[in-house]
Amino acid sequence: MDRFPLQQKTRTDLEIDLLLEAIFRLSGFDFRQYNRSSISRRISNRMRIDNIPTISRVLEKVIHENGFLEQLLNDFSINVTEMFRNPSFFNAFRQEVIPYLRDYPEIRIWHAGCATGEEVFSMAILLQEEGLMDKAVIYATDMNEQVLEKAKKGVFPINKMQAYTKNYMLAGGHHAFSEYYKIDYQYAYFHPSLLKNIIFAQHNLVTDQSFNEFHVIMCRNVLIYFSSELQNKVHYLFYESLSNNGFLSLGDKETIRFEDIIPKYKEIVGNEKIYQKIE
Repeated sequence: MDRFPLQQKTRTDLEIDLLLEAIFRLSGFDFRQYNRSSISRRISNRMRIDNIPTISRVLEKVIHENGFLEQLLNDFSINVTEMFRNPSFFNAFRQEVIPYLRDYPEIRIWHAGCATGEEVFSMAILLQEEGLMDKAVIYATDMNEQVLEKAKKGVFPINKMQAYTKNYMLAGGHHAFSEYYKIDYQYAYFHPSLLKNIIFAQHNLVTDQSFNEFHVIMCRNVLIYFSSELQNKVHYLFYESLSNNGFLSLGDKETIRFEDIIPKYKEIVGNEKIYQKIE
């Protein structure tokens, strides 16, 4: 009889702790403070795909099997996105934030956790339509180098263009969306001119520091995958990275309402999660 019986949940938590510690030591990517339910789902999905019986066996493969760690890191990367996602947000940004940016001699925007770049290109189109793209630089970062390589190409499946066109129009688009890309039978290729002021770079919100001062930071539907402690840490990173009166934009399921940082912002469009830094 086991002298130290452990409930199954406790055993599972221990296995996940050891797995995340191994990933951090081997790769430098720190998922130890990510939302545990989200991480558990991604581990379970990889176990199902590869028919792996236990999390301990996942840990063994991470340590000893070439290529498996990289596969698991891709599983953990959050890449759910679309162009002009939540069109009402982009409409609000166009109406409420763009007037402030017009007065700036230069505009620096950080898309943190940009995934495959759909929202980055959305912002580039919006800035171009508002006559601001020539004085703007968009820094698009993600922890996953593979998705950054996809984002740099500006190539998206053609079967998504109908939904993206609808989003664009609802977001207050000024032209025919098809003016921004060319197509073949499989893909839409966005015009290279949209890329000229976009800088793609690897950056890990969990472990990396601020790298510039920005007038706008976009981080939409990324923080929901972080623990409360980690969210608070990242919010301070964003605050330190914003210029005076700079703007922070979050996803529709995110808020600063319960964060320590809240006294340092005022709401610009509360229901669209657009905030402005105050001194």
